[in-house]
Amino acid sequence: MSDRDAAAGLSRQRDAYLAHLAVERGLSDNTLAAYRRDLSRYIEFLSARGRGSLVDVRKEDVALFGQAVGSGEDGGSPLAPASAGRTVVAVRGWHRFALAEGWASIDPSHDVRPLQAPRRLPKAIPIDAIVSILEASSVGEGPVPLRDRAMLELLYAAGARISETVGLDIDDLTLDEGEESVLLRGKGRKERIVPMGGAATQALGSYLTRARGVLGAHGRGTPALFLNSRGNRLSRQSAWAILKNASARAGVQDVSPHTFRHSFATHMLSGGADVRVVQELLGHASVTTTQVYTKVTQDTLREVYATAHPRALG
Repeated sequence: MSDRDAAAGLSRQRDAYLAHLAVERGLSDNTLAAYRRDLSRYIEFLSARGRGSLVDVRKEDVALFGQAVGSGEDGGSPLAPASAGRTVVAVRGWHRFALAEGWASIDPSHDVRPLQAPRRLPKAIPIDAIVSILEASSVGEGPVPLRDRAMLELLYAAGARISETVGLDIDDLTLDEGEESVLLRGKGRKERIVPMGGAATQALGSYLTRARGVLGAHGRGTPALFLNSRGNRLSRQSAWAILKNASARAGVQDVSPHTFRHSFATHMLSGGADVRVVQELLGHASVTTTQVYTKVTQDTLREVYATAHPRALG
């Protein structure tokens, strides 16, 4: 079999798998594009080894590919451990699907483990830095400062992703007393309802009554919660810029929307919240993802202990 014929057969199986991920699991376009890149590289690797179908693939093929994407031995760019690990995860998912569909009688990737990247602890900033940024966002007159304050208050109050925040519609908010909450749609369009505190509720109420109508007058009507100066839905890039500008005015460096999310999780756990509650609030599929924040809070406890306990230093 020629390399071209091998690649064609594998590509058809890849496309069937990607269609399954899109329809059955509702993965985002960005995630699907990443899977396509990873699997296309795998196809080139397998084709060069004369594998024309997944039924022909052996365990050593998968293991060698995992090594090759990290070193670049397959002719592609060497990937960092985290990216190489993600590529192997995509390959394993494809093989599991092939086994379930009856395309193959074994899963050659079953015992092949992705490279483990060193886990970086999430970055969080102190509560007073968060407050400084929030206050800096509302400096000035007109509807824009009210919008910026409301958006950043919600971002921190709900531990939301920036994409979830700009994707909100008005109907996703509940501001009734005692029921203040927001409906967020996370990865794979999974929904979760997150409570909101008084600061966010007040900021959102001010924005809705005094600012959104002014901004919306310039547009054609949209259910979007946060609007730009043209009356359209605020973009992710514009939301980034709002946070960046507010952080600069507050004198806080290296802040991103994810910093707010990390800070939300860390502050909740430091305040005594159960890790599984924080998992639900963040929309993590596994509590293991959330548990990285417990390392941050344990480090803080150790620092306090070392400086406060009279016998800590022996």
